[in-house]
Amino acid sequence: MSNDQFYSQLEVKRIALCELLSDEQLFAAIPEDWHVIITDIKGSTQAVLGGSHQDVNLIATGSIVTVLNIAFSMNITIPFFFGGDGATFIVPPSLIDKLMQALALYRANTFDNFKLELRTGTVPVADIYSKGQKINIAKFSSSEHFSIPIVLGGGLDYAEKIIKGEDYLITGHQPQIEELDLTGMQCRWDTIPPPQNKQEIVTLLIVTRDVEKQAEAFRTILQKIDELYGTQEVRQPISVSRLKLKTTFRRLGLEMRVQLGRIKWVELFKNWMVTFSWYLYFNTVKGKTYLKSLVEMSDTLVIDGKINTVITGTASQRTALQKLLDQMELDGDIIYGLHISNASVMSCYVRNLEDDHIHFVDGSDGGYTQAARMLKAKLKN
Repeated sequence: MSNDQFYSQLEVKRIALCELLSDEQLFAAIPEDWHVIITDIKGSTQAVLGGSHQDVNLIATGSIVTVLNIAFSMNITIPFFFGGDGATFIVPPSLIDKLMQALALYRANTFDNFKLELRTGTVPVADIYSKGQKINIAKFSSSEHFSIPIVLGGGLDYAEKIIKGEDYLITGHQPQIEELDLTGMQCRWDTIPPPQNKQEIVTLLIVTRDVEKQAEAFRTILQKIDELYGTQEVRQPISVSRLKLKTTFRRLGLEMRVQLGRIKWVELFKNWMVTFSWYLYFNTVKGKTYLKSLVEMSDTLVIDGKINTVITGTASQRTALQKLLDQMELDGDIIYGLHISNASVMSCYVRNLEDDHIHFVDGSDGGYTQAARMLKAKLKN
């Protein structure tokens, strides 16, 4: 397979996730000449605690859209992972300079508009491998139209520690374009309450102490989640009946500031009119099909060397899950962070309404960031 098309040409594994995690031969090593890119909002915890969780989510989504639009223009599919306050990408060498230059501009716009510092760093996969770390990847799908990358190994965590380290040197990439392409970024849904008969939204982060036992630990935890909460479809925090558009000028203006670095009032009014027309569209056959696929294409499970997931259920289900997690933590197998909220939030990347859209889900009030705060406190101790 050609190097640029490594990920797009991977076979999609349509088997049970726990079965996939049981067979390392179903995973492939990322090519050595590829690169890991990480975006991360420095001080995101303080920003979330200060009430800026919507800004944090929106900026993280914007970094994904920045990268994916460039990759799309070059007909290259890349694996990426949403993390609430940032994202991780694994990209071929043909993309690295273009992406880092665009992210340099996005970084500058983010600081000018929100006074938040977005770290944008990259580490060559070859450097990661030279330290004995692994990045093994599989393409997994539990539905007909939506697939996600699954990564085992400590390579992405190693890259993250380098980029977030105090001695990390800025890559030197400078903006080479005047305006970013954030076409398709939409963040127009209000906070979403749990589906009927559910009580809470749980945002969960889990890392293993021994990277060699990652698959085994993840399999045990995911089997327990399946047992307690049901399938991914059953524990999905997004449901059509709970969706509600948020059409305020403030929300649309926030989106425009991320996209353009400023508010254009004519464009803002056009966006408001388009959003208002969605009320009519969602009552058509095509609109109802879109809403159904929106739920299916909501990104609620990320495995990038750790488990990141947003699920919905009852307090008793969560208590039973925590019993297992606490025991595994006591045994030295894992460390976890967890945040409970009464709603989820969703930002979207929509290239078209038919079949090219993905929706990034987080617990309200900065679920991933709050769970990471708990996780970091445990790691520090």
